[in-house]
Amino acid sequence: MDCPRWLPLESNPEVSFVQFVNCLGMRPTWQFGDVYGLDPELLSMVPRPVCAVLLLFPVTEKYEAFKQEEEEKLKDQGQEVSPDVYFIKQTIGNACGTIGLIHAVGNNQAHLEFEPDSPLKKFLEQTSKMTPEERAAFLEKDESIRVTHESSAQEGQTEAPSLDEKVNLHFIAFVNVGGQLYELDGRKPFPIVHRKTSEDTFLEDAVEVCKIFMARDPQEVRFTIIALSKDSY
Repeated sequence: MDCPRWLPLESNPEVSFVQFVNCLGMRPTWQFGDVYGLDPELLSMVPRPVCAVLLLFPVTEKYEAFKQEEEEKLKDQGQEVSPDVYFIKQTIGNACGTIGLIHAVGNNQAHLEFEPDSPLKKFLEQTSKMTPEERAAFLEKDESIRVTHESSAQEGQTEAPSLDEKVNLHFIAFVNVGGQLYELDGRKPFPIVHRKTSEDTFLEDAVEVCKIFMARDPQEVRFTIIALSKDSY
């Protein structure tokens, strides 16, 4: 049976991400915004605190080879993942933007505020005790999130690709849970523990991991970093 496919989300946070979470009932006390560069001066322009970072990157042969090696190594060595980490597998084609948003929001519910009838808050509550695979199956049946995803994808600046078009860009999320920096990627079997972090150093710590992604494919320029920051206005 073919997996379901959604239209890919634009990487323009003003159009896609802000509209998406607002339509799903997240109050705008925290906002998604571009990180325009990785040097300290440009990072200092990002409103603080930051509770999640999303990375859009190209899925290349080098990355796929690394991903396989990393998975085998971690399965062999093991890692300690907090039970408080909210992780969902990706079983829907082109839904990595939505999965990234769910990871960003799901692991920061103590910070974020929601409308009483928020479909996103309802989804997180209904899936809180499920396995990552059960959450993925539940998302496949969640019409409110699917419809909002589709309308957000069509609002992007460029013409939205067709459902069947091959998209080789992928979103992942970085979050701080219990003082550890986690990489959350629905294509991977489990969360990746990277390093210790804190609320004050989280953006810089996440960016250091993003730099490793960039160094792996130095000829690539298709990287976008988006921060979920407390609204400063």
